[in-house]
Amino acid sequence: MPKMKTHRGAAKRIKVTGSGKFKRHHAYCSHILGKKTAKRKRNLRQSDIATPADSKVLSKLLPYA
Repeated sequence: MPKMKTHRGAAKRIKVTGSGKFKRHHAYCSHILGKKTAKRKRNLRQSDIATPADSKVLSKLLPYA
């Protein structure tokens, strides 16, 4: 059976933690920032862990992660 291919778009955006969870960044923090509060922009800068439903999809996109 041939090797599975890694989804390169996902590989550039998602990192895997030591425990196997998927670390991601928040959306909505690249432009139109004037109307967003400083607190909201500060919280969007922090990374987050993907939900269990998304993790199931990500594990197929990143088979060797």
